Amino acid sequence: MTAATHNSRALALRAALQLPYTHVDNIFVDGAWRSAGGTGRNPVTDPATGEVWGSVPDGTAADVDSAVESARTAFDGGEWPRLAPSDRAAYLLRIAEEVEKRAGELSLTNTRENGSPVSESAGAAANAAGIFRYFAGLAGYLEREDVRAFPRGGGESVVRREPIGVCALIAPWNFPINLVVIKLAPALLAGCTVVIKPASPTPLSLRVIIDAIAAAGVPAGVVNLVTGSGRLGDALVKHPGVDKVAFTGSTPVGRKIAAACGELLRPVTLELGGKSSAIVLPDADLEEMSKVLIRSSMRNTGQTCYISTRILAPASRYEEVVAMVTSTIAAGKQGDPLDPDTVFGPCATESQYRTVLEFVESGLAEGARATTGGRRAALGGGLEGGYFVEPTVFADVTPDMRISREEIFGPVICILKYNDAGGSVDEAVALANNTEFGLGGLVFGRDQEAALAVADRMDTGSVGINFFASNHAAPFGGRHDSGLGTEYGVEGLTAYLSYKSIHRKV
Repeated sequence: MTAATHNSRALALRAALQLPYTHVDNIFVDGAWRSAGGTGRNPVTDPATGEVWGSVPDGTAADVDSAVESARTAFDGGEWPRLAPSDRAAYLLRIAEEVEKRAGELSLTNTRENGSPVSESAGAAANAAGIFRYFAGLAGYLEREDVRAFPRGGGESVVRREPIGVCALIAPWNFPINLVVIKLAPALLAGCTVVIKPASPTPLSLRVIIDAIAAAGVPAGVVNLVTGSGRLGDALVKHPGVDKVAFTGSTPVGRKIAAACGELLRPVTLELGGKSSAIVLPDADLEEMSKVLIRSSMRNTGQTCYISTRILAPASRYEEVVAMVTSTIAAGKQGDPLDPDTVFGPCATESQYRTVLEFVESGLAEGARATTGGRRAALGGGLEGGYFVEPTVFADVTPDMRISREEIFGPVICILKYNDAGGSVDEAVALANNTEFGLGGLVFGRDQEAALAVADRMDTGSVGINFFASNHAAPFGGRHDSGLGTEYGVEGLTAYLSYKSIHRKV
């Protein structure tokens, strides 16, 4: 069967989809869907075809005001922050169940919004439910009394953990569900109320999450949703009724949010860009590496913040590594993201598509060698208008090249060479750390202790040894231009807490 036939079948499925949300006119405020304040619209484009298939309100400042007021009222006078943490945890468990009931709707809406292959988006509901359940399990941490003696005796301090307040949660377009949920779940367990603003290209799948929250019986005003352009996000960040901001997205936008929050002395969590490296040690098992390469270095068509898109290969095995990476990437099927066999879908937006092509062109112009890909993908079967770039591997990349230094956020891998004479990996570590970012990283090697020693030397927030995956129980955060603060783990919960120490004599 030809690729065009596969694509045509997926296009037929697309036409027959009955999704819960397409063209909508409302926002979610105070526990109900209500009409937005303005008449502006934001289109939702299918990146596999380039066709508009949905739309949402382009919100106004009045919409932000009403959403923040709803959250403020629910926090200042409502029951939510005053419930026992275990009671809030019970709501989180019900949300998890409701999310799982909507797995199909979430996956297909996600895929139509940003082109994430269904092989990827099919797990979104299970992952989101797992995050809610993990944080529900931390209720005991909040309920344990924390009493600390004075070092010199004579008194003690009772430490209270209190919700920080109204939180603005701003999501990106690459993982529009789970990158909200890793903020939403700890905020809710802590007792906060929230206003969510999704990325403008991907505003529909989060409505399914809102439906799950409503079905779980979460009180009115605790969770609110507005939609619109970046202008709306700016209004939300600077709103006087907001106590905390959490944002995932690009480093340039993160800088602007950090500046605004700094001026307002407002707590902020920022999970930003990355340019992570995979260090291939001289003893690495390349066959085993090939099995996890796409997940670790090209996940979601390269549109994942922490993936290691720079492969640092020892000079003694450089061409061997290039051959393995090239054959692995070239074997991945590119096509309609609704096809379960598709590994590589389109870039999520037309703007990102053009950005990726510019990076590819710059790599070629600076002398890098494209061992596979290196151009726009010409797909038939109804996908001619889609935002497809061929999955690309660049060899002979040097550290000064733009493709080696800047985040591409598309299906492009760069392979650099390091001097491993005498078994040294010093140059590899230096290359890995020679970046403005510090989010992810990988070490491939048979000797686990040696690989761990290299991981310890990498200046980054997370490192995988022979594979990479996020652990809900372990902190995740970036260094340098990759962000501020932490998500996941107990540390992710504490980001939504304010502390009070009550001192008393004993």
